[in-house]
Amino acid sequence: MPNNENIQRFCARFNLRAPILLAPMAGVSPTSLSIAVIQAGGMGSCGALLMQPEAIRSWVSEVRAQSNGPFNLNLWIPEAAPTRDEVNENLLCNFLGQWGPALGPDAGNATPPDFSSQCAALLEAKPTVISSVMGLYPPAFVQAMKATGITWFANVSTVSEALSAEAAGADVIVAQGMEAGGHRGCFDGVLAESQLVGLFALLPAIVDAVKLPVVATGGIADARGIAAAIALGASAVQIGSGFMRCPEAKLPSAWADAMANAKPEDTVLTRAFSGRAGRSLRTNYVQAANAEGAPQPAPYPVQRSLTAAMREAAVKANDVQRMQAWAGQASYMAQAIPAGELLSKLWTEARA
Repeated sequence: MPNNENIQRFCARFNLRAPILLAPMAGVSPTSLSIAVIQAGGMGSCGALLMQPEAIRSWVSEVRAQSNGPFNLNLWIPEAAPTRDEVNENLLCNFLGQWGPALGPDAGNATPPDFSSQCAALLEAKPTVISSVMGLYPPAFVQAMKATGITWFANVSTVSEALSAEAAGADVIVAQGMEAGGHRGCFDGVLAESQLVGLFALLPAIVDAVKLPVVATGGIADARGIAAAIALGASAVQIGSGFMRCPEAKLPSAWADAMANAKPEDTVLTRAFSGRAGRSLRTNYVQAANAEGAPQPAPYPVQRSLTAAMREAAVKANDVQRMQAWAGQASYMAQAIPAGELLSKLWTEARA
């Protein structure tokens, strides 16, 4: 297989039997999924964006109690506080009231967990990997990671971001194509829709530009995608949507079933859930929110707070048309089989 030496070196470095990493997906990081992936020889992960420090500690404790392999803890790099627009938020409340519970005047006021406290919890946990999206960790935190022996994976969506991450001390670059489900790790959220680069154009450009190992992610959900990424210079692949139909992911059944029937063009970029661009199934809510004349989404994280009641009600009703149903363009390839079985199957077929 092309690039075999790079793969062997990467697997040895991170104690992997297969160069397959579970993508860190905030809100879809049950311990059961990471445990299954780790036990099968891959790397588990936790998207810790929405988690308080105690929840991070609990996740780590449970994963370590049932597995002994590598895992990755991930955080978003926070933006400056958003500018609020009361008039537009009122329009959004009226609009969202058509899709979920009525919203009060404080519906957009929820605040994210404290970033510095989350960072401290990550250092305390001492995972194999800490990864970043939406920018770069502050230099002091990078130094603390390295002093603790933790590897920094920097998620990027352009060549210039990859070069910035390398200069900032990243150990591994995660090259994320625009095919990816959910939020991409764009450093500048304003440019997320104008800098859309597909993985198989982005990956070789980043491999050629940096001296670090590169992990490929976005739109990889079968053995052909893994083999293609390796042929283009990746040392490993990271898979998100491809694992989401596994029973250990505990996805609502309506969401998992919709992914199985979603052609690549049945996904769409939208800011309608969080205020940042993310790739979702083309549901009734998304189409209405993206339509001309609909109120403009509030900035992140105000929009996420405004849509929280609708999203919660949708999950309780198992109604995919109102769910935050993130999905990558290769979601139709996801298989509803145990995660460990899937990982072994993917790597066996990719090697063949």
